Amino acid sequence: MGFKLIVFDWDGTLMDSEAEIVASMQAAFEDIGKPPPDREAVRNIIGLGLTEAIAELWPAADAVQRSRVADRYRFHYCSTDRISSRLFPGARRLIDWLLQRGFLLAVATSKSRRGLDSALDETGLTDHFHATRCVDEAHSKPNPEMLRQIMDELGTIGTETLMVGDTEYDMRMAHNAGTSALAICHGVHGRERLLAQGPLDCLETLPDMRSWFERVKAV
Repeated sequence: MGFKLIVFDWDGTLMDSEAEIVASMQAAFEDIGKPPPDREAVRNIIGLGLTEAIAELWPAADAVQRSRVADRYRFHYCSTDRISSRLFPGARRLIDWLLQRGFLLAVATSKSRRGLDSALDETGLTDHFHATRCVDEAHSKPNPEMLRQIMDELGTIGTETLMVGDTEYDMRMAHNAGTSALAICHGVHGRERLLAQGPLDCLETLPDMRSWFERVKAV
């Protein structure tokens, strides 16, 4: 496999942010007087853009109601007393290892540009990625626009690109963009759900990627 570009999802793949997202979404619904969605319902929409996620959680809401929830979600997610999110164990070492081997690295995320830039700054990874795309710069997953923009910017094609993610939305985006996909099942969607989307493999943790790359001779 002649991969040149590795594109990572952020939430649930590189960063363990599930608790922060769930708490912020539940608080947003409470703020406008609506019963908060349960944890599993919120976990299911992680990976979608905020507008699409709220539409899934509250299908009967109109545009004004969805906008109110989105505003309150952003408030809670950006609050100074928010739940802290951290990189998954081994994420930083894996990124360094891939860079040392000459791969181009990118992020395609359903976070906003403000949210991703803040997370990159907090983790010290801003300079580790050659390109990034956020949901306010392209259509939400599983639309392939983010991946296609990244490939165009970095001069790669689908057969040279590997999408790494923890949700079926990542896997479907990769399929729609004509790239390969690799699933990580320490995030929000389970192994069976991920494998149903046809990734090359489904790994338990990020550090497993090193042995996987060596096994398939992608390094």
